Amino acid sequence: MKKEFVVIGLGRFGGSIVRSLADQGMEVMAIDMDEDKVNEFSSTASHAVVADSTDESVLKSLGIRNFDHVIVAIGDNIQSSILTTIMLKEIGVKKITVKAQNDYHEKVLRKIGANQVVHPERDMGRRIAHNIVSNNVLDYLELSDEHSIVELVANEKLSGNSLIDLDIRAKYGINIVAIKRDRDIIVSPQAEEEIQEGDILIVIGADTDINRFEKKILWT
Repeated sequence: MKKEFVVIGLGRFGGSIVRSLADQGMEVMAIDMDEDKVNEFSSTASHAVVADSTDESVLKSLGIRNFDHVIVAIGDNIQSSILTTIMLKEIGVKKITVKAQNDYHEKVLRKIGANQVVHPERDMGRRIAHNIVSNNVLDYLELSDEHSIVELVANEKLSGNSLIDLDIRAKYGINIVAIKRDRDIIVSPQAEEEIQEGDILIVIGADTDINRFEKKILWT
């Protein structure tokens, strides 16, 4: 069953969400006050509407409360972002995700009832920083302030060793939850699985433990 989404704010972040959801076959209503931006997404979104999201009567007329999930991707106007979130809560939207500009903005959003708050610029900055610090890091996803999932490329030092030989969980407190090998993905690999040079290890754990593993085993 298709889910129905609303994306409010069609800047780079909001626009990319509209395109991604549409590519996945989802129903998407795209909203912005800028008519040119709305016209840009008229052929991508299921519905593209010029509207003021801080006007409760406008949101009600669009039937926003009937959608599964509303993403507030308003750019630099923090006041509009907060007011829109308040309006969405008051009309009974089930799930609201909001883009935050800073930590203070996030605190306010959480207090007024946003279900999820994202920091796309900050999070992307952290991913890039991890990628450029180590040649072995392909991707990085923050799970919390202290835990992450990281894709690491296995080097010659790891090659030929099984997971039980390396005993990574006991020594470093991290878990290898999957291994990408060419076009294959080995999910929940067995202890006897032997690592090959070039394997992509999908690792989950505390940031401090992952960093310790990188420095000890992967950095050259």
